[in-house]
Amino acid sequence: METEKKHLAEKIVIVVNGKGGVGKDTFCEKAGLFFQAKSISAITPIKEIARICGWNGEKDLKSRKFLADLKQLLVDYNGYPNRYLEGEYRRFLDSEWETLFVHIREADQIADFLRRIPGKKLALLVRSARLSSAHYGNAADDEVEAYDYDAVFQNDCTLEELPGAADRFLTELLTREGILAD
Repeated sequence: METEKKHLAEKIVIVVNGKGGVGKDTFCEKAGLFFQAKSISAITPIKEIARICGWNGEKDLKSRKFLADLKQLLVDYNGYPNRYLEGEYRRFLDSEWETLFVHIREADQIADFLRRIPGKKLALLVRSARLSSAHYGNAADDEVEAYDYDAVFQNDCTLEELPGAADRFLTELLTREGILAD
């Protein structure tokens, strides 16, 4: 049984960050049960390049570092990850989606992307007590707290509890921002 989606008075971009394994993707997926939401990630084009180099999708520490380092090289070279996101943002503006979750890990890249786009936007940190002291050996994971986020979702829910928790959290946040339609 599909839930009727809530509608917004205007589109919003929510940059999502958090350490690996805290449930960022699952949070966004569950939020999509209640809102017209789409997710994109700055790492998507990097993964395509990494596959050419032999990476086959692992999420171990060595692979996380490889992806983070490769992404940083491309940021330093020509800003490719945020240029990719800007193109996806333009497509979002022409779509029926109302909420765009944008996964960006590094504080400087979050600030750069948010500076580049107009309209309503927020930065959201997803945390989990079980991973608060985890160390991954790469800046993308280990420095997620380096940005001043607009909101924090504490994900200590079970998978069964997460849809309701995501709905309540976003409903409150979007109401506070004045864009949840009646």
